[in-house]
Order: sequence, then C-alpha cells, then structure tokens
Amino acid sequence: MIAPASVSAKVYRVYYLGGQSNMDGFGKTAELSEHDQQPVDGCMIYQGTIRGKSERPDGAGIWATLTPGFGWGFSSDGITNQTSERFGPELSFGQRMQELYPNEHIAIIKYSRGGSSIALETGSSCWDPDDRRIDRGLIGINQYDHALKTIDEAMSIRDIDGDGEEDTLIPSGIVWMQGESDGVHEGAAKEYAQNLERLMELIRAALRVDELPIAIGRISDSGKQSDTNPVWRFGDLIRIAQEEVCEQDPSAVLVASTDGYSYSDPYHYDTAGFLDLGQQFAQALHSIDTQADKSIDHESGDED
Repeated sequence: MIAPASVSAKVYRVYYLGGQSNMDGFGKTAELSEHDQQPVDGCMIYQGTIRGKSERPDGAGIWATLTPGFGWGFSSDGITNQTSERFGPELSFGQRMQELYPNEHIAIIKYSRGGSSIALETGSSCWDPDDRRIDRGLIGINQYDHALKTIDEAMSIRDIDGDGEEDTLIPSGIVWMQGESDGVHEGAAKEYAQNLERLMELIRAALRVDELPIAIGRISDSGKQSDTNPVWRFGDLIRIAQEEVCEQDPSAVLVASTDGYSYSDPYHYDTAGFLDLGQQFAQALHSIDTQADKSIDHESGDED
C-alpha cells in the first residue's frame, strides 16, 4: 500500500529578483504601516549576500519567512540572516503574489548589487558573463556568477520552510530592476537592449524554463542632479531599450510606474515607491500568466 503524500509538503512558485540598488531596496522599514511590518506568512525568501568580483561565488543565504529588512544592508553567512532597516520590492511583491495566488505558495530568490551594470566597459561590478578580467588572482568573476550561485544554492534546498517535508520548487518568473549604471555611458546605453536580452535568456536557462515570464522595471530620473543635467546622462536610451526588449519578447512586460515615484535621494525611490513597485511587478507577472491561460483555453476550444 502506498502511503498518502503528506499534507505539509508544498509546491512553491519561485521568482528570481535581480538588478542593482533599486532592487536592493532603500525603503525605510520604520516608515511602514503596522500591517506592512508583519511577516508575510507562507511566503519564503532566499537572499544571497552581495559579493564583489574579487570574491569567489558562495551564494550565502538561508530560506526564511519574508519580512521587512531584506533591503540594502542585509547580509547572511549561510547560517543566520542579518536583516537591515531597509526593504526593497520583494516585500510588497510577496504580499501581492499571495493575494493573486491565494491557494498557492510563493518563494523569492533575490540577488542584486547596487551600482552594477550589464556592460563590461562601465566598471568593475558588472553582469557580463564574458568578463575575463583578473582581480586579486581571480579571473572573470562577475555578478552573473554570484547570482547563478545564489540560485543554485537556493534551489538545492529541498525543505525550504523547515517543516520536515520535501518541497517542490517551480521557477515561475524573473523580476529585473536595473539599467541606471549603464545610463552613465553612451556605449553601454546603446548596447543595452542586446545585453539585457542576452542576460535574461541566461537567467532563464539557469532556471531551466525557456519562456519564463519577465517583469522589467523601467528606470527613471529623479532630476536631483546638481545642475540641469539628468542623473543618468543616457537614461533615455536605456528606457527605449527596455521597452524594445519587452515588445519583442511575448513573455516580458515593462513596468513603467517608476516614472511617477518620488525619491529619497538622487538615485533611489522613497518608501512609498518601493511598496508600489513590488505590487506592480507582481501584477505584471500575473498578467502574463493570465494571458497564457487564455491562450491555452482558446486553443483547447479550437480543438473541440
């Protein structure tokens, strides 16, 4: 006789969140409402500690219930998490996803690095997988390597909620908030579309889903430069590239709500902006799922 499956074993929809500092998150936990300061029960998060190109990838992190504090300043040694006084889009993303999928379980894998670009020529902290530069004896370590290790470490854990039962993790989407650093350099900005398209395909491959839904946050400009110039000199080229990538990819959606956000400094959204951004990311990915379901229903109807 086959024993029935345990009711505590769960299937999780897994989402990867990546990018630079507006994905890291500069929202202030002290400014959250009492409701938003509570743990998001049933939603798990694995956040990899930020590493540099001179450090070997280790993907250090542990699965934990989503709470405020997974923003800038967060760290983990792979045994315990040290949350911070900041949060990013992950908080309201997890909240909203639970509302959109009330009968399912949500898991977030997050790795991002402030100031990072996806073009090799913009600096030492980049996501270009072909980076072959040597730093402190290490060759070609880049942010994609660190993200890949974080994903591998997170997905290798079989019981993410610690209830003693093996969970099933189903990659279900990518959220990407990045491009500001590339907007400082004209060459990087002009190449952004092809670089972004390639990186998204690599992350899809890492998660082993070819047409994995993607939500891309459009960069905006605070206008808080010391003169009349924008903060991101070639930011408009990045914005155009982000739109082009989403138009050409039927499984990608552009989140443009960032244009209306206020800023806490020249580079980062304020608390209200981060709360809305996470919700918009969740809504965007849900819209792709809804459209896919409609297409399946339509095709099934044609066959009848």
